[in-house]
Amino acid sequence: MTSEQNENSNSPQPHEYHSDNIKILEGIEAVRKRPAMYIGSTSSAGLHHLVYEIVDNSIDEALAGYCKNVEVRIHSDDSITVVDDGRGIPVDVHKETGKSALEVVLTVLHAGGKFDNSTYKVSGGLHGVGVSVVNALAESMEVSVYRDGNIYQQKYERGVPTTEVEAIGNTKITGTKVWFKPDTEIFEETVYSFEILLKRLKELAFLNQGIYITLIDERDDKKEVFYSEEGIQSFVKHLNQNRTACHDGVIYFGKEVDLDDQKISAEVAMQWHDGYNETVYSYANNIHTREGGTHFSGFKSGLTRTMNTYAKKENLFKDKLVPTGDDWREGLTCVISVKISDPQFEGQTKTKLGNREVQGLVESIVNERFGTYLEENPAVAKDIVNKGVNAARVREAARKVRDIERNRKSPLHSGGLPGKLADCSSRDIATTELYIVEGDSAGGSAKSGRDRHFQAILPIKGKILNVEKARVDKILDHNEIKMIITALGTGIQNECDIEKRRYGKLIIMTDADVDGSHIRTLLLTFFFRQMRSLVEEGYVYIAQPPLYKFTKKRKEQYVYSDKEFQSALLDFGVEEAKLKLPDNSFLEKESLRSFLETLIRMDSLVGNLLKYDIDLQDFWNNRKKDEFKLPRYRYTYKGATGYFFSEEEKDNFCEERSNEMGDELTVVNFFRTTTTDDEALFLSEVYGCKEMEKHCLAIEDTGFSPEDFFDSKKREYQIVYGEEEETTESLSHVVQRCLEYGRKGLNVQRYKGLGEMNPDQLWTTTMDPSTRTLFQVTVEDAIEAERLFSVLMGNVVEPRRDFIEKYALDVQNLDV
Repeated sequence: MTSEQNENSNSPQPHEYHSDNIKILEGIEAVRKRPAMYIGSTSSAGLHHLVYEIVDNSIDEALAGYCKNVEVRIHSDDSITVVDDGRGIPVDVHKETGKSALEVVLTVLHAGGKFDNSTYKVSGGLHGVGVSVVNALAESMEVSVYRDGNIYQQKYERGVPTTEVEAIGNTKITGTKVWFKPDTEIFEETVYSFEILLKRLKELAFLNQGIYITLIDERDDKKEVFYSEEGIQSFVKHLNQNRTACHDGVIYFGKEVDLDDQKISAEVAMQWHDGYNETVYSYANNIHTREGGTHFSGFKSGLTRTMNTYAKKENLFKDKLVPTGDDWREGLTCVISVKISDPQFEGQTKTKLGNREVQGLVESIVNERFGTYLEENPAVAKDIVNKGVNAARVREAARKVRDIERNRKSPLHSGGLPGKLADCSSRDIATTELYIVEGDSAGGSAKSGRDRHFQAILPIKGKILNVEKARVDKILDHNEIKMIITALGTGIQNECDIEKRRYGKLIIMTDADVDGSHIRTLLLTFFFRQMRSLVEEGYVYIAQPPLYKFTKKRKEQYVYSDKEFQSALLDFGVEEAKLKLPDNSFLEKESLRSFLETLIRMDSLVGNLLKYDIDLQDFWNNRKKDEFKLPRYRYTYKGATGYFFSEEEKDNFCEERSNEMGDELTVVNFFRTTTTDDEALFLSEVYGCKEMEKHCLAIEDTGFSPEDFFDSKKREYQIVYGEEEETTESLSHVVQRCLEYGRKGLNVQRYKGLGEMNPDQLWTTTMDPSTRTLFQVTVEDAIEAERLFSVLMGNVVEPRRDFIEKYALDVQNLDV
């Protein structure tokens, strides 16, 4: 602080700072005060991390050889149960604390069996904080332990025991069951995603062959069982399922050694495909090391040395150009997994392995085992060498192109920046933004409407190259892509250095139509494949331009989606509309609006049924009226027809007749005949049986009958709008009339393109930081992102067709 600041009477006085200000947070209190330090965040990611912590303990039991089954169950209230058949957490008295070992593990940080190498030879948990952190962040937790012939149980609230460890029964099994409910005081949201948990559990099944992992969602009656006999070989097949492999089978090798008084096992599975993207995932003790580490370094050096040695020995290099490691890994899909008793991770997030001894082990395994594979499979070896050599030639050609581009730079060309780029004046990347805009017309409006101090505009023409199908030389030869690379200044692929980026935010702004969506997808594919660190670090955003502009009574309102458009019409419509109920009272304002939303969703669900020529009257008549349940399946057995209302009913029916049925049972789920439970379950979810039940109950609560949606009889419903009264014949027509009321006196302008907006409108709706909506592009699941980009943008047509067929019914609004 300068003397001038010190003498200023207006400057704030320092706060008194004494020993009383030093706070000591002990145990779970520290976790509840700073939860993000332990689980990363209190958002959805942190919420799901709670489950991973419990599951990881079960997997550690499996790695120790004591567990074969792990079950994760999502309950209807979004609480979680994790059960395993391991040894069970010890419950005897802990000598140092005088408490049950179970209570110590659940309430004391840095306590557990991970510090005793004789208990767990391999473990992902190093600090002994996992389950105690979950306990601290749970509103309630209940742990049951099955061991020594007894069932022991203890309950907790926000990490504090509310009961003693008690023996509550006898058992012949062993294992641990943990039930917990996340604390709403801690987490921003407490709704679990079946898909997010599914991806991680599937990954764990691949990494730990021979373990059954089951995920059950009681909210929607979903169930998935994961089991892999081939381990990471199946993992590679899964990653390459939408690609064309260059050789049959997955190349696999592994080894376990005793090194420096600890056991280390390493395994590698890999397969080349005909694409150009390298996909390598490395794991240490089941933890995804996103930044690699010594095991990844050992693999790369071993692969490069082995390939070069083999190619030289067989005289397969046609010229003096020798491929680099990047060339050899072009089109490679690989999974590396090491398990080590004393892993050393760099950083709290465990994204990089630091054990030096692992590097030499992995490198020697690759040299030895992969070298043998190449000798024994000369045809495959030749194909791999040719792919690497071709990659080197293309790389060299691309280098020459880059050199030419660099030589063209001069002070007269703004440092080599694209001529179309309207740069900003600021060079502070903390505030600057680059808008990539679809079309010259929209680019012109954006240039005129922007804040020139911190916003730069780069217009591009139409659809850029699909980089999923292109080599780097084709990418660098594409004019629009060259402009983007030059404007950003980071380089691409392994040369991409985000510290050299010229802007803090990269914002994709395209038209709100099908072509705009396609262009946005092509740009995202480019950034994910060629500048992935920009996406991973959260520097890429998507702008949301408006779809409509409303003008009513001289007031303007912009609407950004069709759903928001309909919502606005409902708002306008219920201002004066009322619906007469069977008891002669009226629904109006917010109550009417809520009821209309129920009717709209029912229309959508019924529409899905009609797409499959379902007899709606039959569907309605065969519900369980006492419980108001809709049937999931129709069956035909020996000429008679009946209905199943649950999986249990179907299973019981089949079990009772298992000795006599033969081929006489046919199960129909109102869509198609099927013989596989998985397909039937999936298709029953498509038409939303459980959701339909909820909406039907809501309709009945008003006194109306949902039967209106399932038969063709006409009924009368009275609507009052202002001083006018009218009668309509169905609940669906009630919705239509209220939407029509909402349109009265409303002027609607539909924007098909950004170029239709003048600069002031574009600034107000899409570019003004105080009013715009930006979506940050993140990579929460890199494996799933890899798969989807391969499916949607790759060369293989069949997986893309399957994807479209599977999710076609989920599309609510398709702008064509």
